[in-house]
Amino acid sequence: RRKKKKKKSRYATQITTTIYPSCSKADTMKLALLASLVAGASAFSPSKVAKTSTSLNAFEDALGAQPPLGFFDPLGLLDQAGEDRFERLRYVEIKHGRICMLGVVGYLVTAAGIRLPGDIDLAGDTFESIPAGFAALSAIPGQGLAQIISFIGFLELFVMKDATGENEFVGDFRNGFIDFGWDKLDPETQMKKRAIELNQGRAAQMGLLALMVHEKLGVSILPGGLQL
Repeated sequence: RRKKKKKKSRYATQITTTIYPSCSKADTMKLALLASLVAGASAFSPSKVAKTSTSLNAFEDALGAQPPLGFFDPLGLLDQAGEDRFERLRYVEIKHGRICMLGVVGYLVTAAGIRLPGDIDLAGDTFESIPAGFAALSAIPGQGLAQIISFIGFLELFVMKDATGENEFVGDFRNGFIDFGWDKLDPETQMKKRAIELNQGRAAQMGLLALMVHEKLGVSILPGGLQL
């Protein structure tokens, strides 16, 4: 071991002397010592790749990481992410999935010609006269759109959130009021139903986007080639 140390110090001294020929012997030794310390420190510095893999491994078994894709994060949104970041993204995913599931159902129902009875405004315009798809936005009276937006805002601010702090998981908005027999299910069934909701929400997000894009393209993907 002593011989190896001597060789290393001689080698470092030779390199330093070659690069800095005007340096004194004391300066040369200081530079050699500094170079050795830097090399030793770099050997113990953490690897960035190791950090990333450790962060990803923390969520590989999370709800939603299932076949055939498993853990799928092509944009690296969870690189170096903590639990708070993951739960925030999961909350957004669940909420958007629920909105899109309602959106797909509403799109298909109105495309099938199903409407509420009665008038939509005091002028006598009926719900029956409102078209489906994007055309409905310009046909619905301004006050009607304002009511829809206000209702959505009310749900967002006061209903669709953990208002009482009783939630058991991200997306649990029962708030000690609505249960529908959830607490009677065993943990395995609860996890299965949560996974089903998550997957249906993902499919609905893609489905609603496809419906809107194809409507703008003038290509119907509705059952039977139904045109709006």
